[in-house]
Amino acid sequence: MLKTNNYNPDVLTCLANLSSDEVFTPPRMANEILDLLPMKIWSNQNARFLDPVCKSGIFLREIARRLDEGLEKQIPDKQARIDHIFQNQVFGIAITEMTSLLSRRSLYCSRVANGRYSVCEAFGNPQGNIRFDRIEHRWENGQCLFCGANQEVYGRSEDLETHAYHFIHTERPEELFKMKFDVIVGNPPYQLSDGGFGRSASPIYQHFVQQAKKLNPRYLTMIIPSRWFAGGKGLNDFRNEMLNDSRIRKIVDLEDASECFPGVDIAGGICYFLWERDSTGPCEVVNKHNNSEVMTIRPMNEFKTFIRHGQAVPILRKILSKKEKSMAEQVSASKPFGLRTFVRPQKSGDIILRWQKGEGPYNRKDITVGLEMIDKWNVITSYVGYDHAGNPGKDGRRRVFSKINILPPGTICTETYLVIGSFENTEQAQNLVSYMKTRFFRFLVSQFMYSHHITKEAYSFVPVLDMSIGWTDELLNRRYGLTDDEIVFIESKIRPMELEDE
Repeated sequence: MLKTNNYNPDVLTCLANLSSDEVFTPPRMANEILDLLPMKIWSNQNARFLDPVCKSGIFLREIARRLDEGLEKQIPDKQARIDHIFQNQVFGIAITEMTSLLSRRSLYCSRVANGRYSVCEAFGNPQGNIRFDRIEHRWENGQCLFCGANQEVYGRSEDLETHAYHFIHTERPEELFKMKFDVIVGNPPYQLSDGGFGRSASPIYQHFVQQAKKLNPRYLTMIIPSRWFAGGKGLNDFRNEMLNDSRIRKIVDLEDASECFPGVDIAGGICYFLWERDSTGPCEVVNKHNNSEVMTIRPMNEFKTFIRHGQAVPILRKILSKKEKSMAEQVSASKPFGLRTFVRPQKSGDIILRWQKGEGPYNRKDITVGLEMIDKWNVITSYVGYDHAGNPGKDGRRRVFSKINILPPGTICTETYLVIGSFENTEQAQNLVSYMKTRFFRFLVSQFMYSHHITKEAYSFVPVLDMSIGWTDELLNRRYGLTDDEIVFIESKIRPMELEDE
């Protein structure tokens, strides 16, 4: 089972995903992640490995395969070697009862670790070293104290899955196995519904990373969404922690998640990382897209967001060195006039309301927010970006904005839009529109795009300029001293506004 030169066809490449939040790791991707670990680990018969979020058991299976090869000289007898690896080196915690059975089947060739068909003869219990125990959430004020799950959504009967994952629903994770681990590896669940509007959900993958660090392994590697780089609900503390952790030695970033999880759409892409307890320094960052790779070595905490592409770093340095006011200080809040998306025009009124399907009358007296902007020329853009789920097109380029409009005086809008600038005359408004359509402007906004939403913070790198000037890319490139290579890089990432998706 363990030692074979041909892993195709592999049943674990054919599994349907549990959901877009609980994604099975393909064997090829599991091995790429394990390749981050030092080769010497596979010949260490004392090294212990933990996957705290077992789904298919692929990580444990591939770890066991590597150990089987690496320990052949030290433990020549095949059965003794397998028994040693399974009993003393490879451990897992399943996320559901179903995945515990699947993981044991993948690793032991039997859903029962001590069954007649198990390849390991050392176990006296059916779970072996892959555990699953049904855990309940700990509710307080309608939310779980550990993972933040919504009680109305996940307060379920005993016959339904709770999604209270054992590894993060304890204050003492070291008590789960009562041992130290050299390596923790896994692909955690990504998010849980939080009971908000529509398909609203909150990320939970950060809890698994933080809990794993508490165990202080020598190495930690997990594959998680890349949205923590700049966005994500409730991820600010996690982002700050990651950016300032110099033990993160390598990040491999895939803008298009389907390149590692075929058929799965994950906003902002996916990444996997290597954290080394006993090593610090700049991080090796590898960007993968359309079978190409770009590698840079740099500190992670130079900016308040993690910059995905190393080629963007010198461009940002040039722009920020001028210490100009940021557009994030100028852009409106998410509801510029205090109106929700579902607000509709009234039967009569003395101002105009712009909403998704057109315009209609509205009463000025009913507006309590943004009063100072009502009688100005306001440049607006949709809160939802053009690029699907915040991902670039097949050519790797973004358009960023779906539409840009100018509201004349006496016109307001719902939270569908953000007001980017408010002016006394139409010329300044037109010049801001021209500025926003430049690749330069949209490139800077795109540094924060890890979902289809473009928030106020996404304008943090964009400088506020004199709007009596009609800015073009040529003028901006010259103003900030961009090199030919830097201009080419921006053009490789940003489409002209007039170019539609092919």
